[in-house]
Amino acid sequence: MENVLRPLIVVGGSVVLTLLIGWATDLLMRKADQGQSETPLWGLLRRGRIPYQLVIFAALLRGSYDEARVLMEHRVGIGRTLTLVLIGATAWLMVRIAAAVVETTYTRYSRAQRDPARVRRVRTQVTLITRVVTAIVAVVAVAAMLLTFPAMRAAGASLLASAGILGIVAGVAAQSTLSNMFAGFQIAFGDMVRLGDTVVVDGEWGTVEEITLTFLTVRTWDERRITMPVSYFTSKPFENWSRGGAQMTGIVYWHLDHSAPMEAMREKLRDILRECPAWDGRACDLTVTDSTPNTMQVRALVTAKDADDIWKVRVTVREQMIRWLTQRHPYALPRVNTADSALPPGFNGSRPSASPDGVPRRAHEPPRQSR
Repeated sequence: MENVLRPLIVVGGSVVLTLLIGWATDLLMRKADQGQSETPLWGLLRRGRIPYQLVIFAALLRGSYDEARVLMEHRVGIGRTLTLVLIGATAWLMVRIAAAVVETTYTRYSRAQRDPARVRRVRTQVTLITRVVTAIVAVVAVAAMLLTFPAMRAAGASLLASAGILGIVAGVAAQSTLSNMFAGFQIAFGDMVRLGDTVVVDGEWGTVEEITLTFLTVRTWDERRITMPVSYFTSKPFENWSRGGAQMTGIVYWHLDHSAPMEAMREKLRDILRECPAWDGRACDLTVTDSTPNTMQVRALVTAKDADDIWKVRVTVREQMIRWLTQRHPYALPRVNTADSALPPGFNGSRPSASPDGVPRRAHEPPRQSR
């Protein structure tokens, strides 16, 4: 009877204590979250309740397993397995806690900061910091797991002795990866490009959707994703339309006839922009920027608060202005001018006569005498 009750008490007691401690901790965090609604820390910490309970259960069972006196011939293997579970759960919990603290800091900053550019910069830095912390914790956890095996501890001296050579080999083999990694840090803290920035790379217009230590993803206007190494943005020029502010100026061109009514077009442009919600009201202008023998180039200058709105303003102005010109001033559209050609001097409109030998003769040329 004792052989049955002892393992039940040990294992059952560990499970009950884990559930009780987890329930009490979760209750306290819920109350703290309700009492301090201005910070999301407690709500984010609740996401770590599963690794938290796993840590408690593994620690309790690891400390009391010998008292269960079950499967004693496998005691070493079971104890090592519980240790590995404890190390892994602890690393998981540390990652969740670090992510909650970093996310809370970013949320407070974004609420207090009114500049969207700075908010995106901090968001980029926070994302990369979280990834770095996760990588460090994972490496330390794996190293701690390996050190639980005696063979790994015995080989530690030889591994340390060859660390220099391995480091050189790894550095040469992973040169591209390391350069991308350092470029990722340069982007995060150099404020080159941020999450949410509107950029033009290789002729493609899009929005920065994801930044990691090695690659960057740009979402184009047609929902495609362009994945590029972060070293591209530190070694090649690119357009960042969001740097220094999201406001933009757009240009619309028309090629019209020289008789186009410029004053009426300026008034129509103002009417179109007043009815366009994407226009921010900063500026509008319409001028003739070039002229050819057949047409003249008319340029409209408009403004908007960001790249998406400037696109809407441009297409609206272009479409409605062409429709208005077609309906009200069709003569202002480009035309092909035609006129009667000037006749050469002495040409009477008749076909030239031919000589007896079949050669055409000009009007002023006397007829040839035939023998």
